[in-house]
Amino acid sequence: MEFSRSHGKPRAIHIVLLVFATILLRSRNVQGKHVHYLDYFEYRAISCRTHSAALTDFGGVGDGTTLNTKAFQAAIDHLSQFESDGGSMLFVPPGKWLTGSFNLTNHFTLFLHKDAVLLASQDENEWAVIEPLPSYGRGRDTEGGRYISLIFGINLTDVVITGDNGTIDGQGASWWDKFHKGELKYTRPYLIEIMYSDSIQISNLTLVNSPSWNVHPVYSSNIIVQGLTIIAPVTSPNTDGINPDSCVNTRIEDCYIVSGDDCVAVKSGWDEYGIAFGMPTKQLVIRRLTCISPFSAVIALGSEMSGGIEDVRAEDILAINSESGIRIKTAIGRGGYVKDIYVRGMTMKTMKWAFWMTGDYGSHADNNYDPNALPVIQNINYQNMIAENVTMAARLEGISGDPFTGICISNVTIAMAKKAKKVPWNCTNIEGISSGVVPKPCEQLPAQGSEYISACNFPTDSLPIDNLHVQTCSYRRKYSFESVIKHL
Repeated sequence: MEFSRSHGKPRAIHIVLLVFATILLRSRNVQGKHVHYLDYFEYRAISCRTHSAALTDFGGVGDGTTLNTKAFQAAIDHLSQFESDGGSMLFVPPGKWLTGSFNLTNHFTLFLHKDAVLLASQDENEWAVIEPLPSYGRGRDTEGGRYISLIFGINLTDVVITGDNGTIDGQGASWWDKFHKGELKYTRPYLIEIMYSDSIQISNLTLVNSPSWNVHPVYSSNIIVQGLTIIAPVTSPNTDGINPDSCVNTRIEDCYIVSGDDCVAVKSGWDEYGIAFGMPTKQLVIRRLTCISPFSAVIALGSEMSGGIEDVRAEDILAINSESGIRIKTAIGRGGYVKDIYVRGMTMKTMKWAFWMTGDYGSHADNNYDPNALPVIQNINYQNMIAENVTMAARLEGISGDPFTGICISNVTIAMAKKAKKVPWNCTNIEGISSGVVPKPCEQLPAQGSEYISACNFPTDSLPIDNLHVQTCSYRRKYSFESVIKHL
């Protein structure tokens, strides 16, 4: 894109550009058109783009007070014309960019400079109200609809939201306050939500103070979430880090999360609505995650799991000062299943429970759930873990008449806290085995002896998401210096 007149810029900036352009022009003895790249950087993405623009080209002002919602949408609407011509990228330069919600387009990259901060508007009028998710039947905070997410996309293909660790600040304190006071008209917005989409990358960003969930891919496939730093006060309500929801083929890796709720919450719909929608989350990889969540789980499966959760593989996880390492949450009326779960190489430091399963998580969408819809929890495997300063090794509570089966815990050493519970394992309505576990598990997990130390083996095959690779892309901001001089 050629340099265009920017009427609102201070004259001093014009003078600097004029001097810089003149020096470069005089320093080169080149015939023909003088074109130089003033801005250039490389980044990693699933797709590179042919066309690009900066937010300032569409009237964006990064002063922290000017509202940029129209600038974002105008830029994206303009760039959408290149969907079938190599795709496009919107560059957000240094500055504080106040904005309401905006929608993305196909074959598109949103890139935040390291000194760019997106500030979510606290004006509720900037947030459209949309229908509840069909697999939930209602909003999670209140009945009815929900506020649209800050960055939103639906029915998209090939979308990248990335940066050089630029920041998205949800400014969520006012939303948390309304939640606690029961003053919300609709369910709080998320920072990023992508629906019914394919080939999605969300990476190399810092997300802070989300009004509610941070990253929510839902009804989507082929998703990479990578290199995110997610931070919220540990007392903030429902500020889950990453929530893959009714998604297939997802990879979450190399993220650091401090949260007021679950760091990763795997979901697939709520009660009768999730059962009817019937879209499971499956083929999910979680790697190299560091989490702090004093009042919730590092990895949670459920509680909204009525469409099913299967084939989840988590490894190399560091949990610090968190309520539980792995938690399965379900209840009578959920239906669905959680099965074929594999976790290995987890280190836990200062935990309330290392492992927690509950069949009595009784929050329901409404009173129309089927009391005969019993969840199936089976083939849950934990291997090669160490923990220290743990209050209770495990709280494993299935459902009477519907036990959780096929639980396998192998090569796990848990060092109890000085004020630990006298009974380290609490097990009811579960079935399984153990091997090489300290302290000695409950009788429902009988030890199989050291010769079975390889029990609970992690799958050796790879999932399709590991074949979705990122490549090195480059961004060049083109300026014609004759054009610079002409317009100054």
